[in-house]
Amino acid sequence: MSVTKRVFDTDKKTGKTVYEYTLENANGMKVKFINYGAILTELWVKDAEGVLADVVLGHDTLEPYYENPGFLGAAIGPNANRIDKATFSIDGVEYHVPVNEGVNNLHSDKLQGYHARMFDVEESANSLRFFITEEDGAMGFPGKRTCEIVYSLTDANELRMDYFASSDKKTILNPTNHSYFNLCGQDKEVSIEGHVLCLKASNYTPVVAGSIPTGEIAPVEGTPMDFKAPTRIGDRIDADFEQLILGGGYDHNWVIDDFDGQLKLAAVVTAPGTSRCMKVFTTLPGIQFYAGNFLGEQEGKAGAKYRNRVGLALETQYFPDSINKENFPDVVFGPDRKYTSTTIYQFV
Repeated sequence: MSVTKRVFDTDKKTGKTVYEYTLENANGMKVKFINYGAILTELWVKDAEGVLADVVLGHDTLEPYYENPGFLGAAIGPNANRIDKATFSIDGVEYHVPVNEGVNNLHSDKLQGYHARMFDVEESANSLRFFITEEDGAMGFPGKRTCEIVYSLTDANELRMDYFASSDKKTILNPTNHSYFNLCGQDKEVSIEGHVLCLKASNYTPVVAGSIPTGEIAPVEGTPMDFKAPTRIGDRIDADFEQLILGGGYDHNWVIDDFDGQLKLAAVVTAPGTSRCMKVFTTLPGIQFYAGNFLGEQEGKAGAKYRNRVGLALETQYFPDSINKENFPDVVFGPDRKYTSTTIYQFV
């Protein structure tokens, strides 16, 4: 196992040096991060024949990450996903966060969210500890907050993400990672519609226009949302089904079966033409499957041309807008309740 570090660029907003960190295991699997946005920039995985491919979308230089409308590879926080009308209440006190997607809030804040911040980093033998602090009221969220993300790479070909967060006041804490995967390789420019997905989820959370959950926890049985058995993503992504029409395809939260806070298998992904298989494990109750419906045309690493649906995201999380839905899992953390979670992306 090894960790290496090099200068990636200079952050034009703070003047601080942006470093690229590389973790490599005994099998030749390799992952790279930068301390701007705690962004996962490269993930090199072998197939059964030993051929390496970079399986995450991203950019070769810092400049595109400043805009990064799809949040490629980024840490998201303090709250991932959406808050209805950018408003919530805790103990009778109403809070307002940035209105940045229609009338709602998405991923906390475009300019100050984790994806757009410089992190401090501590290195160890097989892991990187990224950490950040925020003042009370930053982005409209109460509490002086801290968040640590520990990225580890194991010789079992596991990319592990451990999150630790706390606040001196009750607040929302719901971070995630927003990497987009293509098991054929990010430079192959092939649609993820050919990928086969299995989700260990018998239910999902339907949405209204704007992708805000209705509050219902609905069964997937008999709908195009059913991935309990391995299913080709493209088979039903454009079906005449209201939820898919609203999202332009899959962009929904699935409710992981038998949630109890312990590490569980949540998803399995395979792809045609490659023997690579990705398994997702998490201690969290939900997983947002986004099929990259609105990635748009942009240039990626090594001159790759990205477009809609060339990468899929599997964001482990508490449910979207949980703060405003009494029947959804509790996302309020504070002095008496610290946030912890683990997510593992394993390649077999």
